[in-house]
Amino acid sequence: MPEIDGAPARRDARSPRRDGDGREAPLYGALDLGTNNCRLLIARPAREGFRVIDSFSRIVRLGEGVSRSGRLDDAAMDRAYEALDLCAERLARRGIEGARISAVATQACRQAENGAAFVERVRAGTGLKLRIIGPEEEAALSVEGCRNLLDARTEAALVIDVGGGSTELSWMRGDGRGFRTVAWMSAPVGVVTLAEAHPEPDDGLEAWFEAMVGTMTRALETAECPPDLTALFHAGRGHLVGTSGAITSLAGVHLGLKRYRRDQVDGLWMTRTECEAAASRLLHLGPKGRAADSCIGQERADLVMAGAAILEAVQRGWPSERVRVADRGLREGLLLQKMREERQASPSRRRRRRRRGGQPPGGGGGGGGET
Repeated sequence: MPEIDGAPARRDARSPRRDGDGREAPLYGALDLGTNNCRLLIARPAREGFRVIDSFSRIVRLGEGVSRSGRLDDAAMDRAYEALDLCAERLARRGIEGARISAVATQACRQAENGAAFVERVRAGTGLKLRIIGPEEEAALSVEGCRNLLDARTEAALVIDVGGGSTELSWMRGDGRGFRTVAWMSAPVGVVTLAEAHPEPDDGLEAWFEAMVGTMTRALETAECPPDLTALFHAGRGHLVGTSGAITSLAGVHLGLKRYRRDQVDGLWMTRTECEAAASRLLHLGPKGRAADSCIGQERADLVMAGAAILEAVQRGWPSERVRVADRGLREGLLLQKMREERQASPSRRRRRRRRGGQPPGGGGGGGGET
């Protein structure tokens, strides 16, 4: 998906939540520093979920070369720092309190020996307090962010969050009322690491693509998904949800969009055949053709095929005729989590619970709202 910088707010028809005095609810910020992207969402709670007020995304390739050197590169850190500084300015301009900002760093900072030092540099220079999260929390947040895209009519679902340095997978069991996670894994393969391990050749593209699929397939061999749940996918009783720039790019190509349209991509159902056809088309376009495609662009041209290979490897293990495309994920999960925590801790909510004499309701936040 092309970078979003200063994009207009995405809005829905839901009314903003107001506090006990009738004032509009405060703003919240969620920042995700990944291996490839630096992304920010600013949102206000609504009656269901939230309304996005501002968004920012920039490809920084922080994890470039980490798989080989074990360290964050100086130039990569400078690119990420610059993007984070812009995010800090946006948050300050909106007057968002630090307690309402969730800022996390994922695989690149987890893996690099100087990841913690970079996080401290960011704190000292921008005031942003990044928290390096583990893969289990990353997977759980991605699930929370796209939970309302799960089809309650199915018995199983697999949420795939394809990152730059790793891929988080969450296997879920449905009971007709909702889904619960029964297994998860973090595969140490993402679009950046896979593309670096398999440079694109001038010819033999099918073999090159198959080699990338093979690398991801081997990474999935340690998955601990219950056999009966795997059987549901092979029986056509489960579906996939894919959240990543690579998967949304495949959706944009499938739709033939002249420019990326989130409102047409987010929530789109694609068949397995349609995913394979979009990947085949991109494969034969070559690097220049991919770079010229408005749904991919120069910065993703060398990564989108790695994303398609990851999706194909997952499909071979847990086949599904339906894949739901999610232009949402970790940031949305962070927002919902923070809003729910503050709502449950608010004095007015505690007073209402005391008056009712009951316990706080379970679940909180609900589905993703306008994400």
